[in-house]
Amino acid sequence: MIQRLSLEGLPMSDNQQLSAAPSPQRLRLVGIIAVIVVVAVVILGIATRISDAKQLKTWTDAQSVPTVNVVSPESSATGAPLELPGRIEAYARAPIYARIDGYLKSWNVDIGTQVKSGQLLATIETPDLDQQLLQARADLASAQANESLASTTAKRWQSMLKSDSVSKQEVDEKTGDFTAKQAMANAARANVERINAMKNYTRIVAPFDGVITARNTDVGALINAGSGGNGQALFEVSDVRKLRVYVQVPQSYVPSIPTGAVATLTVPEYPGRTFNAKVESSAQAVSAASGSTLVQLAVDNADGKLMPGSFANVRFDIAADKAALRVPASALVFDDNGTRLATIGADDRVKFKTITILHDYGKSVEIASGIAAGDRVIDSPPDGLNDGDHVRIAPSDASSNAPAKDHAKA
Repeated sequence: MIQRLSLEGLPMSDNQQLSAAPSPQRLRLVGIIAVIVVVAVVILGIATRISDAKQLKTWTDAQSVPTVNVVSPESSATGAPLELPGRIEAYARAPIYARIDGYLKSWNVDIGTQVKSGQLLATIETPDLDQQLLQARADLASAQANESLASTTAKRWQSMLKSDSVSKQEVDEKTGDFTAKQAMANAARANVERINAMKNYTRIVAPFDGVITARNTDVGALINAGSGGNGQALFEVSDVRKLRVYVQVPQSYVPSIPTGAVATLTVPEYPGRTFNAKVESSAQAVSAASGSTLVQLAVDNADGKLMPGSFANVRFDIAADKAALRVPASALVFDDNGTRLATIGADDRVKFKTITILHDYGKSVEIASGIAAGDRVIDSPPDGLNDGDHVRIAPSDASSNAPAKDHAKA
């Protein structure tokens, strides 16, 4: 038998033991309170999980809506410059070929020499032609002698015809022989004159005022006549007081560069210096290979700073099209449906619009048709964006600064 002890360590009596045991009502109350606490904890946990799930769903739904930057199309107050590579050529350039065969006897000018029209450049020695001239002169002398004899004979027979000493047929034969000999003499004389004219080509002269830009021969070199076959240009004379500049202009820009338009040139050898050039003409045709038109400009080169054959950067100031709107190039969308822009409607939903590009300035483009000035255009639209998608617009400071920065760079 177990005895209960009092607090002092002494055995408790039966009455004391009965008074110390908890009552059934108390135990029931404690159990009810415990159940209520457990139920409350469970309900609180479930409520917390439901709240967290709702918050997670709300956050997930919010994250599924893309945030985009919006720019507004702008009208260009001034057109952006168009810079293209160009090629500088002499305004007049003539390769000088020999007209006759021979050997170069001497040359009087070298590259870089300023020459005047008619100035002697070189002399050609022509031993073969000299012999031909001697032979032609001898043939002429023989023909003239035959002509003289035939003339005397014809006159004598005509005198004898008056006394009926000879027949009319014999007189006509002698007269015809004189006419033939006279023609042969004329032919021989013309041959001598032709060779004399050829001898004049032994002197190579400048066709106009300019500078020698090439010398491709030397003393003793074998000279072949003509520009075809084995003929080689002996010299090249260029008029560099005024130069031509050739530029391939893209087809879309040709209407913006009329005859008389002014452009500025820069060349690598003179950094920071510009030269003015004027559009003189264009090819009035588009090359199928490049899609561009050849435009010719003229630039004054009185100081001789520019050199023919060199590269130049040509800058055209294109007038702005007031009806055209400009947007950042990063807003363009290229897909199977063509070139488009993603815009945002009043309900913050995406609407794609097909556009036509007027000018491409690199950082920005001018749109000829497809959008209005009040459209809200998405800059750098995310992949997978479709018509009708709901989007969230980024704060105005972020959406306004990015396109403005791109526009300034353009």
